[in-house]
Amino acid sequence: MSNKAKIREEAKKLNPIDDLMFRKMAEDKEFCQEILRVILEDNKLIVLESIPQWTGANLQGRSVILDAKCIKGNGTQVDIEVQKADDDDHQRRVRYNGAILTTNIADPGIKFEKVPNVCVVFISKFDMFEGNLPLYHVDRVVRETGKVVNNGFEEVYVNTKIKNNSEISELMEVFVNDNAYNSKFPKTSDSKHRYKETEGGLNAMCEIMERLTAEERNRINKLNVILIKNKRYDDLQRAAEDHEFQEKLIKELLPEEIVD
Repeated sequence: MSNKAKIREEAKKLNPIDDLMFRKMAEDKEFCQEILRVILEDNKLIVLESIPQWTGANLQGRSVILDAKCIKGNGTQVDIEVQKADDDDHQRRVRYNGAILTTNIADPGIKFEKVPNVCVVFISKFDMFEGNLPLYHVDRVVRETGKVVNNGFEEVYVNTKIKNNSEISELMEVFVNDNAYNSKFPKTSDSKHRYKETEGGLNAMCEIMERLTAEERNRINKLNVILIKNKRYDDLQRAAEDHEFQEKLIKELLPEEIVD
């Protein structure tokens, strides 16, 4: 099988939970509006703008690339993230992404009362809080009184693992099951069908995957050059056999290559 054929077969396996497909689907603001109406439980919610792979710059530290940044009709900025692997402290990731988003959208010199509201929607394949629920809202609570307080930052966690016949659970089934489509979510189902099963959609996904494969080879080559230059031959050999160690070295030696 040729490399192009292999890439095409891999593209057919993608679903909305995969960031490659999700970012492509998020080019359509009506798709984002549909899923946010379900997740945020607001049937009248309007999405004015959707930007996939929005870059939040941090000149003094790690910048981020959000899977999708949306602007709701009330001005709230929403970061939607999809995550398959339970391999990091994702609550801190949400905290960091929200902070970078806030600093990038707040105009210099404004009063803090004018800082825009931010919501992070984190969609995962795992039940982060292990409460056997598909949807969680994390609030700021005054410990002494139990009162919920609002500083304009909202955290919403959704997972595809828990099945309970709720609307959110049905939507998440479309996100992860190859053959799942649902007339309740026409924008999501139609977009998924396009990128999984139509010639034009599959070609678009293959182009992205081919580009990423080339970028992956390029950063590995950069890493190898650095290791050889610094005579780290043992690390070079181990990295060739251990992908996790290779990624660790890339984060250490090529931090500018890291993409969220």
